Amino acid sequence: MKLSMKMKCLLAVGVLSVVLAGCNRSSTEMDHSQMDHSSMQSNKTKDSEIPVRSTVIPTILSGREINLTAMASNQEIAPGVTTPVWTFNNMVPGPQIRVKQGDTVKVNLKNELPVPVSIHWHGYPVPNNMDGIPGVTQNAVKPGETYTYEFKATVPGTYWYHSHQDSVNQVDRGLYGTLVVEGPNDDKVDRDYTLVLDEWVSNGTGMSGMDMSSDMSGMDHSQMNMDSSASNHSNAPMEHDMNMYDVFTINGKSGSLIEPLTVKEGDKVRLRLINAGYLPHRIHLHGHEFKVVATDGQPINNPGILKDSIVSIGPGERYDLEFTANNPGQWLIEDHSASPFASGMRAVIAYEGSSASADISNAMEELPVVDLAIYGQTGQNTFNLNQKFDHEYTMELNTTTKNDATLYTINGKSSPETDPLHVKKGDTVKVRLKNKSPDVDHPMHLHGHFFQVLSKNGKSFTGSPVMKDTLNIKPGEEYIVAFKADNPGNWMFHCHELHHASAGMVTELKYSDYQSNFTADPSAGNKPE
Repeated sequence: MKLSMKMKCLLAVGVLSVVLAGCNRSSTEMDHSQMDHSSMQSNKTKDSEIPVRSTVIPTILSGREINLTAMASNQEIAPGVTTPVWTFNNMVPGPQIRVKQGDTVKVNLKNELPVPVSIHWHGYPVPNNMDGIPGVTQNAVKPGETYTYEFKATVPGTYWYHSHQDSVNQVDRGLYGTLVVEGPNDDKVDRDYTLVLDEWVSNGTGMSGMDMSSDMSGMDHSQMNMDSSASNHSNAPMEHDMNMYDVFTINGKSGSLIEPLTVKEGDKVRLRLINAGYLPHRIHLHGHEFKVVATDGQPINNPGILKDSIVSIGPGERYDLEFTANNPGQWLIEDHSASPFASGMRAVIAYEGSSASADISNAMEELPVVDLAIYGQTGQNTFNLNQKFDHEYTMELNTTTKNDATLYTINGKSSPETDPLHVKKGDTVKVRLKNKSPDVDHPMHLHGHFFQVLSKNGKSFTGSPVMKDTLNIKPGEEYIVAFKADNPGNWMFHCHELHHASAGMVTELKYSDYQSNFTADPSAGNKPE
């Protein structure tokens, strides 16, 4: 397979930059392909008990079938910078699917793109046949075809959805949206904002120069399944240049295009941060004390109060923050990453009636990073380091070069030669994850399961139990995680810096007592990375 750079671009329609999610009232489903986003205004509820939401990037509620259409468009990502994008319902991010725990989620995906697509429900423990992996759990949805996903929303929290067909390119082009499942015991908030973090290439081309708008539906990926030939790395180019990502966005907008996050004094505010990009982001909330109440959708036990602290969010990870709006004025929430383009990832928190300018940023200020290993209070742990596990695995994550191509390896092997993790239902599993790459992070994502993080660099976690589905591992770091094999199927376990996955850092979690009834169609163009 030819490794190509992320080539993201956006819609010249003024799609609102901040998803104002949440609501307990009904919403009219809209024909997004005909929407004129530039003429629409943010709609604030008059009911103080209902969190503010927006009709510009609409929330699709449960109680009916949800229609998502994969389609090409254009979007303005920064002032004067408009490029082509691939979208769900003509917007990047796609509409937020917001349901209540116990609801049935039924989504009809229609493909109007010139290439096959799919939807993966990132972080959500769906049944295996709903996981959206072409060649593994389903055939890719060809141009002009429709595919239906249906599952029960059993676990509350913040999640997202994205294409898993040639995902290094399709996610990069904008094929993603957000999923929020409200639990009956969730804290009530007055404002509920979802902020999707991402990076784009302003000139609309990636390192390989591939024209992603061309029709690739005829490409023969029929043998690309996780058992035989997930990818052909011999044609992969040399290491991709991440510096090409020169526009950093919040919900598809950068800099002055980002709409303010409006609050009023006394509001309780939740910020749902989702990293849909391929770089880690260091988020700083100015002017307020806050708590990290959840990570990857899973709650933190009795989270402590923080101020002037960085929340580091790796690719694929999610962090939920809560704060009380008790400091009137205008304040920033921004990226403190070292990249010169991080200044575009900056939103203003604006109090109603305030005319003051936003506080001045000092993105180079040295601030402590929130350490989940000691954050919150000890609770009921599912696992501990001293217990006996049914299986113990080690995954050494590394980088190598072969035939002038950079490959990414697990235990010295690159997909499809990587060794699967074998389990059966009910097994307990411990995995040691070591990043031996010299200079790149590896955000490892396990499909279909949550794992508990037990230790980092040999030191046990002593704060709240930390449950995640994606864990960003920096060079030289070693984590031990554990999970129960409670969701039978064949599941991917891969790096969510998707360039690394497409160049080999992929393996599988395989249940020996699971028998799939899926048969790959040789003509489907399946490309699961």
